[in-house]
Amino acid sequence: MQGVGPGRAELLEKEIGIKTMGDMLNYYPYRYVDRTKFYRIAEITGNMPHVQLCGQIMSVEEFGEGHHKRIVGHFSDGSGFIDLVWFRGLKFVSKAYKVRTPYIIFGKPTVFNGSLQISHPDIEEAPTELYYNTLKPLSPTLPLNEEGDIPSYNPLSLPSPDRERGAGEEGKPSFRPHYHTTERMKKSFLVSSTIAKLMGNLFKLITQPLPETLPQPVVEEYHLMSYDEAIRNIHFPTSAEALRRAQARLKFEELFYVQLNILRYARNRKQKENGFVFSTVGNAFNTFYHHYLPFQLTGAQKRVVREIREDMRSGRQMNRLLQGDVGSGKTLVALLCALIAIDNGYQTVIMAPTEILAEQHLETLRNFVGDMSLRIELLTGSVKGKRRKEVLQGLIDGSVHILIGTHAVIEDGVQFRNLGFAIIDEQHRFGVAQRAKLWNKTTEQRGSFPHVLVMTATPIPRTLAMTLYGDLDVSVIDELPPGRKPIHTIHRFLAHLNDIYASMRRELSLGRQVYVVYPLIEETEKLDLQDLERGYAQMCDAFPEYKVSRVHGKLKSAEKDREMEAFASGRTQILVATTVIEVGVNVPNASVMIIMNAERFGLSQLHQLRGRVGRGADQSYCILVTKYEISATTRRRLQIMVDSTDGFEIAEEDLKLRGPGDLEGTQQSGMAFDLKIANIARDGQILTYARASAQRLIDTDPTESLPEYQIAWQRLNALRETNINWGAIS
Repeated sequence: MQGVGPGRAELLEKEIGIKTMGDMLNYYPYRYVDRTKFYRIAEITGNMPHVQLCGQIMSVEEFGEGHHKRIVGHFSDGSGFIDLVWFRGLKFVSKAYKVRTPYIIFGKPTVFNGSLQISHPDIEEAPTELYYNTLKPLSPTLPLNEEGDIPSYNPLSLPSPDRERGAGEEGKPSFRPHYHTTERMKKSFLVSSTIAKLMGNLFKLITQPLPETLPQPVVEEYHLMSYDEAIRNIHFPTSAEALRRAQARLKFEELFYVQLNILRYARNRKQKENGFVFSTVGNAFNTFYHHYLPFQLTGAQKRVVREIREDMRSGRQMNRLLQGDVGSGKTLVALLCALIAIDNGYQTVIMAPTEILAEQHLETLRNFVGDMSLRIELLTGSVKGKRRKEVLQGLIDGSVHILIGTHAVIEDGVQFRNLGFAIIDEQHRFGVAQRAKLWNKTTEQRGSFPHVLVMTATPIPRTLAMTLYGDLDVSVIDELPPGRKPIHTIHRFLAHLNDIYASMRRELSLGRQVYVVYPLIEETEKLDLQDLERGYAQMCDAFPEYKVSRVHGKLKSAEKDREMEAFASGRTQILVATTVIEVGVNVPNASVMIIMNAERFGLSQLHQLRGRVGRGADQSYCILVTKYEISATTRRRLQIMVDSTDGFEIAEEDLKLRGPGDLEGTQQSGMAFDLKIANIARDGQILTYARASAQRLIDTDPTESLPEYQIAWQRLNALRETNINWGAIS
């Protein structure tokens, strides 16, 4: 292709994964700029977004030496001056750009030493007639959103193609695409404008329309633009409307194939993979339910137990996600279901992400079952020697009914007599491959698979759950146990520290305990944050009459456990900690959670931390402490915490504000695929349409044989052969 020699081809592949013309077509712009709008230099300020100017370089100067050398071009359009600055590629710059020649300049203006400047601008020669006609703006700028997209839309309310035809023909806006490039590409002058030129060269080679990639019934149902039109308009839009429709089409297609893959996987699994049949509710369940149950189940807990019970006796292997806020009673539900497995002669394993959580589950379950004749054991990295051998033998001979552990339970050498039920706490810590390993741990009844219950206290927004856990049936515990009071959340500034201490003293004097959480362990000059070590000293000084524990990630495991245990047992009254307590011990007597520098935490993380209190019958409080100078977005985030205790509402807001890649508990390790254009946070509506359409296709063509849908199955199979780990999506 013109413009791509061997060196450039290697750079494109190494830096952004472009190997073929198809890869090139699917490298979408991240924003668009209306390049019909020109500014005068006299209108420019240093805090404006990218601007376009037309004028001349009046003179050039060189400053510095060696690595610190830079070239400065003094650029003018007659209304003022702005400096064009280059730090790299100086030989090229000095040869390429001439003084007293009309140029179009595009870049982000800043102010340095009182002068306006643009570093490494996009620059191209200006036609003479344009140069003499650009002293006034030619058209208003389109209202692009923060990401540089045309604002969002409902794909089903778009004009039909015939009504839209001709849009923008009169003075078509010149949308200039902007592409992400890496530092290494920039050093080789492979910048956004170069990518745009290469893309233009590529389209000159494509003389025939690109073949359709969605089934015609789907295209018609949603009035989607053709694939050929969409690809051309995503790179070089002919109008604002054409860009909107191109984005709609390509986002829909991307999400459609993700969903089709998940739904086909789920269908195949249900057809092929049998589950053990738990037909009996017997002695273990009934004895516990009628004599040991610590409190009445909520309506939500009863509903979830019924849903799991139906799965377990259906003959199909259960794969269910159980969502519920911290303290909603998931562990009790898990135990009740484990007792059903025991009544049917099967063992249960509970996998937890950390040793401390595994130990807490062990203590909780043993307290629940009291003197019932059930053997519940622990297997973590710390369980060694004779004790480990006893546990492993108990698994093989079937005398261990419930095993609780960390990753240690899926190591080689751990074998069960008849594992029938696997409970995985906090799914994001375990991959699909690790889930599958559990299925091969039983010595009996090959051909059937253990039932799997995945539990999470991280409320997952519906749109994200549909994508990350699309093959799992979902149960939600949306009620708190009786007697729990909603946590009262307050936002305070650092200036109010004395008032905060007074509130702490009031609660401590009533015999209650307090968490104080800091984002850092040691103070850094770079980030102006309260640090844990200084905070610990302050707490010791401010509350000499009370004992203070401290816990952070750099402590050795035994020391951390000792400090946590001292707080849990009430020997210390204040626990100063980092976020290691986010998934941690249950202390019903703790009634205050103070989060210092709350602006440094995501909403989901704040909600998880808040869930450490409110576990007893006393009114509990969460105080979010920040500096006064915080952004409007941060204020909005903190206000959501003050206004709501609903984890799902908070998670939806977090997804909108931060995007799926940043969500606590759903880091990219959970995202097995890289969405090129769709955004789960912003495109929930399109995701819903795409899933419904994929489900209809599965239902309409279950044998994958109807001619009108062959295009979808062929496309899905081709996508599965790419480097995307599609299997891990399910």
